[in-house]
Amino acid sequence: MARKLDDVLERLGDCRDLTDLQDAVFDLRDAYDVEHLVYHSVKSGGAQWAALTYAPDWVAAYVEQNFQTIDPVVLACFRRFTPVDWKRLDWSGRPARALLAEGIGHGLGNQGFSLPIRGPSGQFALFTVNHKVADDSWGRFTRAHLDDLLLAAHYVNERALVLDGDAPQTPAPALSRREADTLTLLAAGRSRAQAAERLSISENTLRVYIESARHKLGAINTTHAVANALSRGLINL
Repeated sequence: MARKLDDVLERLGDCRDLTDLQDAVFDLRDAYDVEHLVYHSVKSGGAQWAALTYAPDWVAAYVEQNFQTIDPVVLACFRRFTPVDWKRLDWSGRPARALLAEGIGHGLGNQGFSLPIRGPSGQFALFTVNHKVADDSWGRFTRAHLDDLLLAAHYVNERALVLDGDAPQTPAPALSRREADTLTLLAAGRSRAQAAERLSISENTLRVYIESARHKLGAINTTHAVANALSRGLINL
């Protein structure tokens, strides 16, 4: 799967318009072998764009019934920066239970994992994978693929902003040569020990470079820093 995912991420960079990006989201869904994959962006002015694999009748019902105002996933993601596992949310209220039941009736899986994304000028986006699977299998999936999901989410968001003519206009932060080298090696799949050996530095020194780069990029963790650096063109693979 890793090779196929790499191919899809490379294709994201080749998308020439939002239609291409919609098709790439379907390919990304297939690469993860899940029921559904969703990217939904809302700009500060209210303009929205989505690329998703949900059934059209479910999308229409969700919009018509204004479900986003009661959706525990949307409400949780809007309040936090960290990933949201749907099973950890409170679905005890009658409106939330009705929403979930109707969604499953339209083909949603019983499991979901959503990543909130904050973009430039108040943009907010959600990147979600949805599947039909047992709890233990879903736990293994999310633990195994969290880093890849975070990278994919930021790749899709970056391409959507560029293709919609809304790429960040603020200057990218300058990374030092060592910071850029460190993130490049980590992005290429090297462990911290391997990256430190390749740069002929200690792991403690490597950690300093990682934390410095993370601070400059406003990233919540190392993977987030790598995703931001890639999307801003600060490092290349």
